[in-house]
Amino acid sequence: MTDIRRTVLWVVFTMSLVLLWDGWQKHNGQPSMFSPPAPKVAAVAPAGPNGATAVPSAANALPGAQAGMAAVAAPAAALAGEKVHIKTDVLDVTLDTLGGDVTRVELPKYLSGPEPGLFDPILQAVGIKPKPVNAQAPIVLLDSAGQSYKAQSGLIGSQGEALPTHNTLMSVQAGERELKDGANELSVRMESAEQGGVKYIKTFTFKRGDYVIGVKHEIVNVGAAALTPQVYVQLVRNGTAGPGGTAFTSTFTGPALYTDKAKFQKVEFKDIDKGKVEIDKSADNGWVAMVQHYFASAWLHNDAAPREFFINKVKGAVPEQYAVGMVFTLPAVAAGATASHQDQLFVGPQEENKLAALAPGLELVKDYGIFAILAKPLFWLLEKLHAMLGNWGWAIIALVVLLKIAFYWLNASAYKSMAKMKAVGPKVQAMRERLKDKPAEMQQEMMRIYREEKVNPIGGCLPIFLQMPFFMGLYWVLLSTVEMRGAPWLGWIVDLSAKDPYFILPLLMTASSLFQVWLNPTPPDPMQAKMMWFMPLAFSFMFFVFPSGLVLYWLTNNILSIAQQWFINKRLGVQG
Repeated sequence: MTDIRRTVLWVVFTMSLVLLWDGWQKHNGQPSMFSPPAPKVAAVAPAGPNGATAVPSAANALPGAQAGMAAVAAPAAALAGEKVHIKTDVLDVTLDTLGGDVTRVELPKYLSGPEPGLFDPILQAVGIKPKPVNAQAPIVLLDSAGQSYKAQSGLIGSQGEALPTHNTLMSVQAGERELKDGANELSVRMESAEQGGVKYIKTFTFKRGDYVIGVKHEIVNVGAAALTPQVYVQLVRNGTAGPGGTAFTSTFTGPALYTDKAKFQKVEFKDIDKGKVEIDKSADNGWVAMVQHYFASAWLHNDAAPREFFINKVKGAVPEQYAVGMVFTLPAVAAGATASHQDQLFVGPQEENKLAALAPGLELVKDYGIFAILAKPLFWLLEKLHAMLGNWGWAIIALVVLLKIAFYWLNASAYKSMAKMKAVGPKVQAMRERLKDKPAEMQQEMMRIYREEKVNPIGGCLPIFLQMPFFMGLYWVLLSTVEMRGAPWLGWIVDLSAKDPYFILPLLMTASSLFQVWLNPTPPDPMQAKMMWFMPLAFSFMFFVFPSGLVLYWLTNNILSIAQQWFINKRLGVQG
């Protein structure tokens, strides 16, 4: 009988390479082997009559036919709005008076841009300032110029009235534009001219240390008759993936929504293109979001109020854009009266505990994939360890140690089986040489040896498979935890979410994997034996581009596995 355990591991290795290669292809914009290519996105928008970029109609992004709402006509010529720059300690926001859109949001506490040069840490240590080209800039999450990614809101008349929308030019009230020292709140007020018998007022409220922007909508009925307005909020962006992820791992980018009934739903851009969007279109609770690796934006309205949800493609938009949003029907507003509606716009990092406090289910935008049931408790434990140790790198190491303790006896069983396999290896090899021309008899003799020596060929494999979901869950925790961005560990590791600048951890990882092969029993088949030495080398090139936090996790696991297997081999008298 051939070594079943080796065969199974070889199959796992092969499939891992295929999946990792597919992830690499998707990361670099190439089509996946398992899904059709993403739609191509045009780079330049057509110009309007005055040379300005055309603005898509709000009707294209709203479920007008389904909700019984009249279409909102786009202006004959695109108008130019004033850009209003707002700065707080955690947000750098650009508002546009054309519709009161949020068109750009920078997160100054989260840096992006080129990685530090290979020798930058050495230069800094000796007092030499690296070249400015390596300076990092803040993450830009919303960006109307780059990703056509913006947050919009406006009004629709339930009886077809042409009310102010995100195409309506508004005036901005003078006031502070930067949150001053000692101040905790800053407000910006925009007001439209009368349109359809309505004046529309938006007030944006920014708070210190808060990624949530309060958005108050006021509808002033200056007409002679009552009306029933509808307020819509939406997030619009193109279909390209946001920054983040690893070179081999594809993370979700796209719209999502949540209701108490249907729970969390995320929708792929390709499903929108195919018209395969199946969502609950109405509820009296819930929120909508645009999700990408590490970050998200979301429109929130936590008060119980009927609302309609929509996810669709913006017709005629170039480049292609997708919208997700909600529509609220307000009570009738009498002539001369004013109605108000309050929403919240979140734009920031996926900090799980803070998201959970903002709205029910909002923490689910942090995508753990199919391993969420294991990943969430693992993150909870990792966070507790970080609170005690004060460093995410040491917290990762401590978590791996705890997992090793939890699985000690299961691992011990596997390592005992491998030690016995290594001990009987010479006997099996001699038998194979003796019966190499009699395969049937060789199989029977191999089974007899295993039976007499009480060796189970697959005994070392089952414990590995039982633990694999836990380690995959931990992998996704480390991959999706935004707190790792910019988090240092030790010495040269200044960012656990970035690759090791000197490749020290990947080299140690490769060495530890090769040492594990030496500790394991040598397969009787010479070709299998060569492949077992080749596997760590094949895997190692991926670790050279993995975030250092992930490499630290695997390296720690390898070192503890080596220590346990070495101890068991010595106790059983198995020589290297």
